[in-house]
Formats: sequence, structure tokens, C-alpha cells
Amino acid sequence: MAAHSASPKGAFAALDDSRITRFQWKILFVSGMGFFTDAYDLFVIGIVVVLLKPEWGLSTTQVSLLNSVTLAASAVGAIVFGRIADILGRKKIYGYEVLILAVGALASAFAPNFWFLLVCRAVLGIGIGGDYPVSATIMSEYSGKQSRGKMVGLVFAMQGAGLLVGPLLASGLLASGLSDDTVWRVLLAFGAIPGLAVFYLRRKIQETPRFALAGGASDEAEAAITAATAAPGAPRVKAPSGESAARHPQGALEGFAILARHRRMLGWLIGTAGAWALLDFCYYGNSISTPEILALLNPAASLLHNTLVQLAIFAVFAVPGYIAAILLLDRTGRRKIQVLGFGMMALTFGLIGLIPAVSVNAVPFILLYGVSYFFTEFGPNTTTFVYPAEIFPVDVRTTAHGISAGAGKMGAFAGAYLFPVMLASSLGIRLAEIVAAIVALAGLVLTAALLPEPKGRSLEDLAAEATAPAGPVLERAA
Repeated sequence: MAAHSASPKGAFAALDDSRITRFQWKILFVSGMGFFTDAYDLFVIGIVVVLLKPEWGLSTTQVSLLNSVTLAASAVGAIVFGRIADILGRKKIYGYEVLILAVGALASAFAPNFWFLLVCRAVLGIGIGGDYPVSATIMSEYSGKQSRGKMVGLVFAMQGAGLLVGPLLASGLLASGLSDDTVWRVLLAFGAIPGLAVFYLRRKIQETPRFALAGGASDEAEAAITAATAAPGAPRVKAPSGESAARHPQGALEGFAILARHRRMLGWLIGTAGAWALLDFCYYGNSISTPEILALLNPAASLLHNTLVQLAIFAVFAVPGYIAAILLLDRTGRRKIQVLGFGMMALTFGLIGLIPAVSVNAVPFILLYGVSYFFTEFGPNTTTFVYPAEIFPVDVRTTAHGISAGAGKMGAFAGAYLFPVMLASSLGIRLAEIVAAIVALAGLVLTAALLPEPKGRSLEDLAAEATAPAGPVLERAA
């Protein structure tokens, strides 16, 4: 099946030119709640291991494994679910990934030992990984071309809420006087609730118009476009009942072959996957290890104190970064924001690592560390999620997003595993941040060299460019 055979550009003119509608806000909520859950579950483990380390006598290696196993498993989930969603459809599997996530989260809360917890965190990771390509693509394929960056970015920005709720809930539990054993179990169990809350709504989302039309279900595509573009007060369009009739007759490996045989598409995939891997090495390495980093900065501080400091960093620096990204993605463009973000990350990490006084004084450290979070969110942490949901053709879109997200999570695995090791070295914080600066600089170079600018362009226009013969790049829309 040719990667560009999906559908004529004009079929989606009404959707491409539409303003944001109530239907699209619903898609945003249902998709975004998954990312709230993903972020909460991924980052709360940093607080949990601090509580578990003395209770279970965990070694540095065991801490590293608990910090990172979910990320490695999420790489598998992203690639597998991404491929399945291009074969069976987005609707067919949407919602089941959060069930897997919930099972892993609940089982984690009852873990009697290290190995049981490690396996449960791996199960959780498969569900988290599966959420990335499907949620991003559903939002992308339902969005107008002038608001697509904002809408897909808002789905991902729900991660910011998860980043805040984890330390906030932990602070409340730690201050309540409950035993450490009860606190970490409640923290892990809570991760199942938001996913279960949106499971039913996810199963009711109809197939995206682009996948439906490409799969021969033109009536479903028309109904989906009508529903997505309906003005306020317009009669509701009844969604097709049952499963979608759209079919994409692809083999299990065919999507990977399509991506590999188009030179430009392969270059873009290297760009999206590589940039995401480099970003996540820095981001997850720092974020999951933040409790340990703050403990090195101020050894006399309590866990509650450091958790509140972590919460303040996220609230003061990270959340405004998400907001800035949402406001400017469709104005400034993805590429400029990603280059700027990587550049500022490299600068702030480098200053922390190269100036010895910074890593032992709270005020300059927190200021630079916080600025790095602002430019991570207003930069590659948002754009690496948006990019692969836009620039690949419909019949390999979730496959490419799954590969990119999987590469990101392998980078995250490396960061989460290696940061505790680097922090335990003689250079401690300085070594970790110097390595992070070098990695961020590599992300800047990769972005500038390989990635296009999707701002304001239809998905079909981008697909045509992706599959065009190697040579001069097609003329791009303004």
C-alpha cells in the first residue's frame, strides 16, 4: 500500500479550515487525561524510591532499575500500539492502553518486594507507551491546520498537571503523619484512577476521518468531519455505531518498510526519534532524580521540604513553559521553538555543571535548574510530541509516532538509569548536568539538520512532501 494513497487533499478542507469546536475540545480532554496519568505515574516513582530505599534496603542499581524500567517498557508499548493503530485503526484500540496502565498501577501499590514492583512498573509502562502515538494522532487528525499545534500541544501539556499533582499529593501524605509504607502505596495506587475514569469515553470516540477515508469508509469520514466542524448550537451528528468499517490491508512489518524506503521520510523519522531520545535523556534523568539532586544540594533538608521545592520548581518554571508553547506553536512554529529550547537547555545545564559554586548554593542552582525546565517545556518536550503526529502520512502516522516515542523512552530509560550513577560519583550534580548539556546540544543540531516546519500546513500537504522523490523540497505553504 503506498504511503501517500490515503485521500485527496480537498476532502478535509472543512476540517483544515475549521476553528476549534466543542467536539475537538472533547477529544482534547479525553486524550489529555491519559497524559496527566502518564506523567503522574512516570515521575512519582522518584519520590517513591526515596521512601523505599531505607525500607527495603535498595542498592543504587535497584533504584536505577525502578526509576527506569517503566520507561523501557513504554518504548515497547509505543512501538506495538503505534503499529497496531495503523493496521486496525485508532478507534479499535483506543482506551485499552489505559486499562493496562491501571492494572500495573494498582498492582504496584500491593508490591511485597522489589521484583514484584519492578514487574508491575513494566506492565504500567506498556500502557503508558501505547497512549503516546494513539492520543497524539487522534487529536492531530481531528484538528484544523491553523490550530493543530495548539491542540496536540494541549494534549501533551496535561503532563504538566501530572507533574504538579504528584509532588502535591506526596506533600499532603507526608505531612499527614501516615507511615512511609502507606504513603508510597497510596501514591502508586492513585495513578490508576484518572485512566479508568476516561476509559469509557475513549471507547466512544469514533474513528478519525482521515483513517476512515483512507480505509474506504467514506460515510464514516463524512460523519466524523461534520461532527468535528459543527458550530455551537448545530444539531448533533449521530456517530456511526459499532466498530469502524475502515480497513488498511498492511502486514505487520509493512509500515516500517514504507518509512525506510522514502529518503525524506526516513530523514524526518531520524530527526523526530533522535531529538525525542536526546530530550528525554535530559528530561527524565533530571526529573525522576530531582529528589536525589535536591538532597545532594541540601543534605539536611527533609523529604517533605525537598518535595515542596520540587513542586515549586514545576509550578513556577515548567507550567509557564507549557503555556508559552501552546500560545506560540502555531505562530512561531515547531522548528524554531525546538531549536531555542534545546539551546537554552544546553546553556543552563552547562552553567550548572561548569561553575562549581552553582551546584552547592541553592539560589543560583534552583534559578538555573528552573530556567532549564521552562525552556524544556517551551521547547522540545512539547514539540517532539507534536512533530511526528503531523509530518507522516496517514497509513504510517501512528507507526512513526510510536517509533519516535519509543526512541524517546529509551533515551529516558538511559537518563533515568544513569543519572543516579552519575549523582553518586565524585562530581555528583556537576557530572550529570555536563552530560545533559552535551546531549541537549546534539538535539539542537539534529533538529536544525533534519526537521521541516509543519506550521499552517495540511496533513495531506506534509504527506505529499514526505513521499516525494528525493530532490528539491516541495514549495511549502506560508
